Amino acid sequence: MGTFSIWHWVIVLVVVLLLFGRGKIPELMGDVAKGIKNFKKGMGDEEAAPETKTVESKAEEAKDRG
Repeated sequence: MGTFSIWHWVIVLVVVLLLFGRGKIPELMGDVAKGIKNFKKGMGDEEAAPETKTVESKAEEAKDRG
């Protein structure tokens, strides 16, 4: 009673396809993938930004001394 048989999953798949259509599901998954990719890129930029600033500030200090 607690597990789903193959027929439950077939019915769920048919209902999802009827609601969203065949072309809409890949489009939604592509949008989700783009969102995840942009999130990871943003997190990487956030972590890389302080390192870049320190390298730039050291270069500016060397020019000022120089």
